[in-house]
Amino acid sequence: MPLALRAPALVFLLALGALASCAARRESSAAPSKAPFLSEAILTDQLVFVSGQLGTDPTTGALVGPDLASQARAALDNLARAAERAGASIADAARVEVYLTDMNDYAEMNAIYAERFPAPAPARTCIGVAALPRGGRIEIAATIVRR
Repeated sequence: MPLALRAPALVFLLALGALASCAARRESSAAPSKAPFLSEAILTDQLVFVSGQLGTDPTTGALVGPDLASQARAALDNLARAAERAGASIADAARVEVYLTDMNDYAEMNAIYAERFPAPAPARTCIGVAALPRGGRIEIAATIVRR
């Protein structure tokens, strides 16, 4: 393989190695209990990767209600709390991933999302999924720039 084709791959692997070497698992005693194989957030020197948050009550872990609006607002609240425990703010989100079990909820989710992420909003992906844990209707994850 010519060196020109290998160089981008080598740069990517070196960058990935540098990112992995500065990653640290961060948990908080205030975080809702999770399975031991899940991290609420992973921090690097410049980024915070916050795991997907459901629309659950942080005290009980139960869904806050059956409707999208209450679950979306709770998921965003949980995302904000997880970011704060990691020393970040969702105001500095660079990328957000939204998972919906019903794409018919897209417009309603957009209205609620806009309440928390005014323009210029972070880059976002919205994916329709068959199911979410605990029967949730929405899950939200984010990559946040550390300030």
